[in-house]
This record gives sequence, C-alpha cells and structure tokens, in this order.
Amino acid sequence: MNVRVRFAPSPTGSLHIGGLRTALYNYLFARKHDGVFLLRIEDTDRERYVEGGTEALIKIFDRMGLHYDEGPRMENGKLKDDGSFGPYIQSMRADTYKPFTEQLLASEQAYRCFCSADELSSMRKEQELIKQPTKYNRRCLRLTKDELHARLDSHQPYVVRLLVPEGKTTFEDLIRGSITIDNNEVDDQILLKSDGYPTYHLANVVDDHLMGISHVIRGEEWISSTPKHVILYRFLGWEQPKFAHLPLLLNADHSKLSKRQGDVAVEDYLDKGYLPEALINFVALMGYNPRGDQEIYSLDELADFFEIEKVNPSGAVVNFEKLDWLNGHYLRQKSADELAKLCEPFMKQVLLTAPTDLFERVLEIEKGRMKTLADIGDLLPCYLSLPNYEAETLVWKKADATDAKKNLEGVKALLSSKTPENWTIELLERDVKEYIEIEGLANGNVLWPLRVALSGKGQSAGPFELAWALGKIETLQRIETAIKLLE
Repeated sequence: MNVRVRFAPSPTGSLHIGGLRTALYNYLFARKHDGVFLLRIEDTDRERYVEGGTEALIKIFDRMGLHYDEGPRMENGKLKDDGSFGPYIQSMRADTYKPFTEQLLASEQAYRCFCSADELSSMRKEQELIKQPTKYNRRCLRLTKDELHARLDSHQPYVVRLLVPEGKTTFEDLIRGSITIDNNEVDDQILLKSDGYPTYHLANVVDDHLMGISHVIRGEEWISSTPKHVILYRFLGWEQPKFAHLPLLLNADHSKLSKRQGDVAVEDYLDKGYLPEALINFVALMGYNPRGDQEIYSLDELADFFEIEKVNPSGAVVNFEKLDWLNGHYLRQKSADELAKLCEPFMKQVLLTAPTDLFERVLEIEKGRMKTLADIGDLLPCYLSLPNYEAETLVWKKADATDAKKNLEGVKALLSSKTPENWTIELLERDVKEYIEIEGLANGNVLWPLRVALSGKGQSAGPFELAWALGKIETLQRIETAIKLLE
C-alpha cells in the first residue's frame, strides 16, 4: 500500500490539542506503513489569516518532534517553501485551482453566483421563517445566457458554486464504516470566491489529488463536507482517497472541548511546563489505546502498534488529571541535569542565586512531586532561603513546644557529628531512626519538627531528603533557628 497522508491546518491561531491529535494520527499512520507524511498550509481564508501563524505551527511541530517528510520549513528564521509539488502553502498556489474551476463550469457541474451578502442573508431568513434548510436556492442557476453575459460584461463580482446532483452520496469511513448522506442536505458549496481564492473545499480536493494523498484522516466535523468532496472527485474524474474521521474531544460534561472553557492550545501546555513526550502520549490515547494494559508509549511504539480502524468513533473525554500523571512520569525519568536545563525557562530569576549543585540536588528529590516544569517555581525557593513560619507549626499533633524543642536538640547533636562522606539520604535516615528507637521516641514527634525546621512548610519533601539537599551547615543552622523559635 502506497501511503501518503497530510495534516492541513489553517494558520488562524494556535494549534488546538485536537489538531495535534489529528497530526499525530496522520504521522503514526504514515510511519506504520512506511509512507509519507506531509504538512500543507491551507490559508485561502484571508479574513481569518493570522500573520506568523504558519511559522508558529512549524515551530510547534519541531518542539513536538513530529518531523514531516514534505512541506514548508523554516530556514535561518525565514519561511521556505519549494516542495516537489510546488508550494505547500495554498495561497502561493492560487493559479493551480483556476483550470479546474473552468473545467467544472464548462461541463455545467458548477455555476457562477452573483448574489450579494445582503441577498444571501435575506434568503436565509426567509428559509428559517418557513423552517426550510438554510442553503442557496440556486437563483443564479436560473439566469439566461444573455443575463449571465450582461453581468460578466459589467464586471459584476461573482463566486463559483458546485452544482450538487440529485440522489445520495455514499463513502466508506475506516473508523465508522459506510456513511450515506442525502444530497438534498448538501448546499451548493462555493468553490471559488470573488477575490479569486479557492475555498477550502476546492483547494483541499485539488491538492489532495495533485499531491497523491491516499488517506484523508481528519476530525469528524468534516463528515458533513465529505459528500461535496466525493462529488468533486467524481466530477473531475479522479479516484478519491480513503477517509477516516476522528471523534470529537469532549469536556467532562461531554460538551465540545473549546477555548472558552480553558486552555486547549498545544503552546499553552508547553508554556505551562508539560513535556512534548507527555502531550504526545496524552493525545495518542484520546479515543484509542493499542493495548488496554499499557499507558506509557514512546513515539516509535505508538507507530508500531497503530491501527486506524481501532479508533473509537465515540467522542473522547479529555482527562487533564491523566495529563498531569503522564507528565509526572516523564519528569521522573529525567536525570537531574536534564531536568535542570528544562526548568531554566521557569526559574530565570531564582536561578541567579541558586548554586548549580544545590539546584540539581533539589530536582533529584523534588521531581517525584512535580506535575509540570513550572512547579519548580514553588518548590525551589524554600531551599534558597528559609520562609517565615510560626512556632506552632513545628509541634506534632498532641505534643507541645517543649517536646519539639527537646527532639530538635537531640537530632542536632546527632547530625553535628556526621562527616560529609556520611551525609547521604540513606545514612541520615538510618542514623536518625536508630536514635528514635534507642531513645524510645515516636517517629512523628521527631520527624515532623525536623521537616518543618528544614523547609519552613507543613508540606514538603521528607526530612532526610531536605537535609541531604541543604547540606550539613545549612541543615544545622535551620535546626538552630527552629530551636530558638520554640524558646
């Protein structure tokens, strides 16, 4: 099977995580079948075009590690598009679509429409009043040849519309099976706008054909448009690709995931400290899991296991708690050195005062508590300077200040005798717990005040990890501060 697939976004804003899933599934399908994955920019809607949108998309692809085989690229900070099939940016291919529009007009499978925006609005209102489907009523299809030529001679603006035939349109969907839509429900779609730009529907079909696309994998919102595309393939005498429409992404209440209800852009999640590999793993499992007993997959594993036919056609509920869990897993796999580099963008100010060795020790013990890279902003400061806290915070449950002070004094004396070589998490824990057992003390009465003394917080890493990260001198100084606070 000769597989060629594409991801074809419009540069109208940030990449939605639903768009990331569509791109990922196309990528996985291509890799699974030793095929070609290409990126095509569909920017013919100039009203919604966002300056720099294409460059931003390419940068996100690079950050996510989704390397496409064909498409526009960034070179020395500038956009470059000189692909094998001509530009992969549709606005640079405007002349490509006109011959096919002329072909459809000549075969009377399309027609010119001169109706103004006001006329179309009035038409829709009339249809709504009598509860008819809101679609074009083919007023301009009834123009005589003389009327048509008169309008053309006077240079009246027009669009070109597809003449949808009677009957039904059926197509096979790799995820949903056979789908049939009555052509009465299909509007005479505009193919060429009055500004000379093709609409998505014409440009999409023409480019998919010219670029040899074998499979069209996209969101289910395009199902209602697929009959228009199938009709165009038939009118133009081309073999249509195979279709697969992915399920919608849903909120917990089963409403459609949208920007109005929170962050949904890939860039937002990267900027909040989620790792690319966690986001890839997360979106890959939205409505699909190649193995029910596995949650963690590398990109190569996902490609090896991928089967488009096994994607669930029902809407996929997005569980962001799962994203936190996945991201935490990938953070724990990083070495302290790797994690330090990844955390730098989130800690630029604090890092000016943080010794490198301390920072790496903190990451080694705190990465188990981190959900995102940004969490380091809350976790690191207490290692750099002891926050203010109340004396009662040092007291464990039903104990009192006298008990806390006595136990801190005992631990301080014990730790004062330790050499730097013995200052490890394991040996600190062994010695302190031996002391607790020998003295007949309760763990909480000793370890709680020790942990608070070292962190200044009621919630923090364990006391032995804290002592190891802070080092002997700082540890003893913080214990002494706590003792004085209890006096």
